[in-house]
Amino acid sequence: MDFEFTEEQLAVRDGIAKVCENFDDDYWLARDEKHEFPFDFAEAVRDAGYLGVVMPEEFGGSGLGWVEGALVMQAIAESGGCLAACSSIHMNMFGPMAMVKHGTDEQRARWVDRLLTLKDRACFGVTEPGAGIDTTHLTTKAEWDGKKYVISGQKIWTSTAQEANKVMLITRTTPVEKTKRPIDGLTLFYTDLNRDYAEVREIPKMGRHAVDSNQVFYDGMPVPEEDRIGEEGRGFYYLLDSLNAERIMVAVEAIGMGRAALRRATNYAKERIVFDRPIGKNQAIQHPLAESWAKLEAANLMAYKAATLYDAGAPCGAEANASKYLGAEAGFEACTRAVMTHGGMGYAKEFHVERYMRECLVLRIGPIPPPLILSYLAEQVLGLPKSY
Repeated sequence: MDFEFTEEQLAVRDGIAKVCENFDDDYWLARDEKHEFPFDFAEAVRDAGYLGVVMPEEFGGSGLGWVEGALVMQAIAESGGCLAACSSIHMNMFGPMAMVKHGTDEQRARWVDRLLTLKDRACFGVTEPGAGIDTTHLTTKAEWDGKKYVISGQKIWTSTAQEANKVMLITRTTPVEKTKRPIDGLTLFYTDLNRDYAEVREIPKMGRHAVDSNQVFYDGMPVPEEDRIGEEGRGFYYLLDSLNAERIMVAVEAIGMGRAALRRATNYAKERIVFDRPIGKNQAIQHPLAESWAKLEAANLMAYKAATLYDAGAPCGAEANASKYLGAEAGFEACTRAVMTHGGMGYAKEFHVERYMRECLVLRIGPIPPPLILSYLAEQVLGLPKSY
C-alpha cells in the first residue's frame, strides 16, 4: 500500500498552490466583507489550466483523475481561500461531468469548452425548500408542450445564480405517483438561465459572502429539447454518477480549511505571550491542536482512499461518505479550536480564523448532513435495517 503521491500529482498540487499565493487572506477577507465575487481568482485558475484537470483531453481538459482534482481543491481551501475560493469554480470545474458522460457529441462541443474557459458561468439547481435532501420528491416541473419544455417551480441554495448565465437543472417530467420508483421521472437539463422567466433572490447568510446563495423561482421558462441531458426520466441516475466525487471534494476542502486554521492557531500559540510564556507551552492549548492534527490526517487518508477507488472504477460509496463525515467534522473542529486558541482575537476578522469557521460550518450541513451519512453507513456497511 503506497501512501505517497506521484511526482505528477505533487506538481499539480504545487502548481495550484503557486496560483493561490497571489490571493492571500487579506484578499479573501476583502471579498467577504464586500460580498464581491472573486472573478480575478477564477480567471487565474483558468489561465493556469486547472479548471479542466479532471476533464478528458478530447474536451480540452488534462485527463487526470479525482485524486488530482482533490489535490487542487484542497490546496485552494488550504491557502486561506476556504469555501469561497472553491465555490467560485466548483461548477466550472466539475459541472461538465454529466455532459461528458451522458451528453451528445453536439452538446459536449457546445457546452464543455465554454465552461472550462469561463465563457459561461453556471449554477446548479437541485435543492428545493419543500424537499431538502430528498431529491426524489422534487416538485419543479418540466412539461413538454409539443415544441419545448416549460419549467415552473422553485429551487433554493443555488450558488452563483447572481453571476450565472447557465443552469444545470433537475426537474420532474413525470409525477412521482405515476412512477414505479420515486427516483424515476426526473430529468436533467443544462440551459440558459433565462431571467425573463427566472427570478433570482439572494439569501443573506452566515458565511461565504463572496459567493452568493439564492432562491430561484421559475415561471414557465422555455427550454429546447436539445438542452436535455440524456434520456427523459433518468436525471436522478445521472446525478448519482457524481455523488461520490462530490463527497470526496467536500471532504478535502474541509480538511484544507482545518489545516489552514491549525496553521494560524499554531503560529499564534508560539507568539502570544501570557504570564511571561508563550501560550503554546500550555497543554490546554497543545492537546486540542495536536488532536485536530491527528483527526485531519486520518480523515485525509480516508478521502484519498476514496478518490483512488473512484479513479479505479471500484465501489467507493462507503469510503466517500465516511470521508465527507470525517473531513467536515475534523475541519470544523480545527477551525473552532483555532478561534479558541486566539481567545478574544479569534473573534476579530483581522486574524481570519472566524472566517474559516463560518465557511467550514456549511460543509457539516451539506451536501448531506452527518446523521444521514451515519444512517447510510449503518445500513450499507453494517447491515442494519433502514431507519428512514
